[in-house]
Amino acid sequence: MNETVPGDLAHLGRYSGWPRVSRGPRSRAMRPDPAMVRALVEELIIEPAPGVMAAAAGATPGHRLGQALPKEVRTEETWQADGLSGEEISYSVGYGPRTRAWLLKPVGTTGPLPCVLALHSHDGFKYYGKEKIADREHGPLRALERLRAGAYGGRAYANELARRGFVVLVPDTFCWGSRRFLLEEMPAAVLEAAEALGRLRRGEPARRQPDSSGDDEIDLYNFAAAQHEHVVEKYCSLLGTTMAAVVAHEDTLALRYLLSRPDTTERAGCIGLSGGGCRSALLRAVSSELTASVITGMMSTYDGLLDHNVVSHTWMFMPAGFAARADWPDLAACRAPSPLLVQYNREDPLFTVEGARAAHERIESHYAAAGAPAAYSGVFYDGPHKFDLQMQEDAFDWLESQLSGGTRHQPDGRDGRADRPQL
Repeated sequence: MNETVPGDLAHLGRYSGWPRVSRGPRSRAMRPDPAMVRALVEELIIEPAPGVMAAAAGATPGHRLGQALPKEVRTEETWQADGLSGEEISYSVGYGPRTRAWLLKPVGTTGPLPCVLALHSHDGFKYYGKEKIADREHGPLRALERLRAGAYGGRAYANELARRGFVVLVPDTFCWGSRRFLLEEMPAAVLEAAEALGRLRRGEPARRQPDSSGDDEIDLYNFAAAQHEHVVEKYCSLLGTTMAAVVAHEDTLALRYLLSRPDTTERAGCIGLSGGGCRSALLRAVSSELTASVITGMMSTYDGLLDHNVVSHTWMFMPAGFAARADWPDLAACRAPSPLLVQYNREDPLFTVEGARAAHERIESHYAAAGAPAAYSGVFYDGPHKFDLQMQEDAFDWLESQLSGGTRHQPDGRDGRADRPQL
């Protein structure tokens, strides 16, 4: 199914005819061959691995991975809380600030466990990354309570996933948390625009100096980072890459580190909501090392974005050159028959339901052509943009079935899967 491009586009006005004469919508009309999509991914989204990358500390020589890993890996801190053992890992990707990541697994684990890379979301909230979806021993941060309540049912889902019997790694990525740009590194014009926007949103005089309270500092940073992402993508273009490629490269390094650990098996998954779902789609496209992937709240055809959602989305979702030859669901499905779960929300304001349904049908056709229709599951839920508790339980059950060979590890007080809403 392909939606027709509207003839009168409010966001383009007098340029409404532009999409009809452009190459992209015409080239996306037919489902491309997955081998062509993988070649396109290789050309546009896979970053060359720097020769300076060394094997991760503690990895067994020749341990499964002959490819690049993060370098200078360190365990900064360890803790135990709520039945989980935690480590704060730091490492270098070769430039910029060191990446900080949290690793979580059940206390008292003996022997290797299947592993999951939990990918934090975008949210227009770049001051923090991993803290959105994972907790240390001191619990959630006050500044993230509202975000987590709306997007995740108030739960640190990475912790809950670890309690299911997985080794879970939650890394910051390029532009978020420990990998964020500092305010003083951003152009003055970006900061001035962010300060003005922040004051207007708070109903303050346009020329009032922002105060120095913690929350206002975080708000200012997030306002500035939203504008700064455009600058980052311009730099990516000049450097011959894209933001999608840089983020996918960092997530690939994180996955390889996770697989290199002696406490993990080679059965690995990834999961994420929204921008994290974007990262999940990109990672499965660039990596053959994943066993199964979950994409939540980040699926549509590109045509489905026109006149509705282009302004809402990150550059990671639109790597330069890709949309001229393939569609986003083609990227998500290009590793078929590798197992894939996509979770959709019917009232998601970031996507039209028509665009989501068209993407679902396109992914189904890829998996049918690969001879593995059952390896793809697309589930539609009522409600807005979210990864709520029911969706989490469904995703965790699915990951268990894919990564643990059907073995169930149920936390105390929980029953089995609930019925899942269907399209």
